[in-house]
Amino acid sequence: MTETIEPSVLFEERLAANGKRIGIATLNAPKSLNGLSLEMARLLDARLGDWASDGEIAMVVLQAAGEKAFCAGGDLRSLYDSMLAFRNAGSADIRDNAYAREFFLVEYRLDYRIHTYPKPILVWGHGIVMGGGIGLMAGASHRVVTERSRLAMPEITVGLFPDVGGSWILKNIPDRVGLFLALTGAPLNASDALHVGLADHAVLDADRDAVFDALIDIDWSGDANANSALLNSVLAAHAATLAAGPLQQHAGTVKAICAKADLASIIEAIEAIDSDDTWLTTAKATLASGAPGSARLAYELQQRAASLSLAGTFRMEYVAALHAGASGDFFEGIRALLIDKDRNPRWNPATRAEASAEWAAGFMVSPWSEAEHPLATLGKSNETRKSA
Repeated sequence: MTETIEPSVLFEERLAANGKRIGIATLNAPKSLNGLSLEMARLLDARLGDWASDGEIAMVVLQAAGEKAFCAGGDLRSLYDSMLAFRNAGSADIRDNAYAREFFLVEYRLDYRIHTYPKPILVWGHGIVMGGGIGLMAGASHRVVTERSRLAMPEITVGLFPDVGGSWILKNIPDRVGLFLALTGAPLNASDALHVGLADHAVLDADRDAVFDALIDIDWSGDANANSALLNSVLAAHAATLAAGPLQQHAGTVKAICAKADLASIIEAIEAIDSDDTWLTTAKATLASGAPGSARLAYELQQRAASLSLAGTFRMEYVAALHAGASGDFFEGIRALLIDKDRNPRWNPATRAEASAEWAAGFMVSPWSEAEHPLATLGKSNETRKSA
């Protein structure tokens, strides 16, 4: 008997009360915690493009199959295989990793499309939302978290940096808290996600069907702003009240750490944390075991993103991500976590002193001119929501 292979993304359109339609995209890889593959990114980008130009589509919903995760990150195994082939070929040109070049290109274009989408997008961020999942969720107009949501950008554990626009997203969190999140990979629950602006509404997951039923009953218009207000009303009617999360409980400690003048001082302050609190001690341990190069890159990229547009940040991160794929730490981090599973990565640079600003500057060197950059056209078209 031939096994039926389900599509990695499911699409449907539901008819609303007045004949307008709601587009629903469901990530459909629950066994891999809905990790974003190149195929999934391509499918999503194409369908979102179609729905954006369809006047009968009033709004879009992005959700995921399974109870554990909305999206736990990117397809690390395929990236590892591409980096292995790149290393075996002995190339020194970051453009020669064709898979990584295409994966990050499609993913970043998709994420940017969501940030600038001309219609309301509701992302139901239930369960784990990490890395690439943050990329899908952060730019949506209506970001819902539930009692089981856990958001994080733990790229330091695999030798990468918070990408998918993360440099821009995290640097916009007040009091430089985004830097703490990048250095420690500290997870946020639903309440904390609302607190730092990574989510807009908290709704119990048991109320998902009720929310969707309410969306069907709405008389949607052709005006995106009016539809956005209607969607806000539905979500507000189902709002859940959740207790403050650990970030809020330790806000004073985190703020004091991030007020330090430079990266070295911030790291020293995290290393000096003296607490029995699990959230703080885990954050401290994650930084200690993470890649020194990732810590430096996260810091430098956020510093540079402060003077860049969102589109410019994606262009910067694209170059840095390809360098990361060629430099070794990203490869080594995935090896230790997923391939050999020894959880003993051999980072290079091995120390924070070696991971200097001068070392990180090499990750910003683009092999393309500004006009030739694969994301050169990003932000050049008319946009309706967030700054490009």
